[in-house]
Amino acid sequence: MTLRSRGRQAAPALLAALALLVAGCGGGDDAGPDNGSGTKGGADRLREDLVVGIGEQNPPMFADPQFTALKIEDARLVVSYDAVAVRFERQLVDAWLAEARRTGVRPFVTFGHSRVHPKKLPSVAEFRAAFRAFHKRYPQVDTYAPWNEINHASQPTAKAPARAAQYYDVVEAECDGCTVLAGDLLDQPGMTRYLAAYRRALRATPRIWGLHNYADSNRFRKSGLGALLDAVPGDVWLTETGGIVKFGRNFPRDEQRAGRAVAYALRLAAGTPRVKRIYLYNWTGAKPADRFDSGLVGPDGKPRPGYRELEQALAG
Repeated sequence: MTLRSRGRQAAPALLAALALLVAGCGGGDDAGPDNGSGTKGGADRLREDLVVGIGEQNPPMFADPQFTALKIEDARLVVSYDAVAVRFERQLVDAWLAEARRTGVRPFVTFGHSRVHPKKLPSVAEFRAAFRAFHKRYPQVDTYAPWNEINHASQPTAKAPARAAQYYDVVEAECDGCTVLAGDLLDQPGMTRYLAAYRRALRATPRIWGLHNYADSNRFRKSGLGALLDAVPGDVWLTETGGIVKFGRNFPRDEQRAGRAVAYALRLAAGTPRVKRIYLYNWTGAKPADRFDSGLVGPDGKPRPGYRELEQALAG
């Protein structure tokens, strides 16, 4: 999931600012999906130690009775690394974190490119200053991934694995007592090559690695997760995954297929002991004309098959 850059300024009203917080999957759509016909239907019972969270950019999720009914206690937000320095970004983060606090949901924050200067690769000093400002303003956040989808072309870190590693070292050093994830990679071609360069540049030794395994979940396989598990020690969090309702040409709109993908993602996480958390992206579905949609509920607020699969899995 990558923040789409917008050239315009935010409207003064907070609701108008919230409308700017649009997200889309970073993965490519160069290959068609498996239809899931060979997979077991429905999600299995989840392990008791597996944490299930939701990745969602929009605060109204927290007030949705359908979200409350799931009793999910963890949610993930992607913000621009320079969010504190940009007024409408601050408004967005303020609103999201206020709702998370009100509902008792633990926040997990991942940084990404600036929406004002999306191609800028911040220096280590710039990133450190931005992180200090964020952590000072939001001391309640104690779980971080320093950069979102570090190996995807939409991010300025895509050709700078050493810089991405330095961002990890910054957050690890600056945030005493915090949980800090390394990587937060997308399971795309070249992932392990990027990962090798990233690891060589690290000073700290990560205990947890993040992965976005959309390809695994929606092509009903486990090669992306398997490659990461083979490459690194420690625990893994599937920080962004889920069932794609629609994406480009090769994932035409299909809520049933997306529901099977949600079930498979949960089953894969539950069956892999080193996977300790999974964050399904996302809650709110897109409009039919939009290019990307992975919502558990539709834009009309009605639950989709993916929601029912999650509901069933959490009920055990």
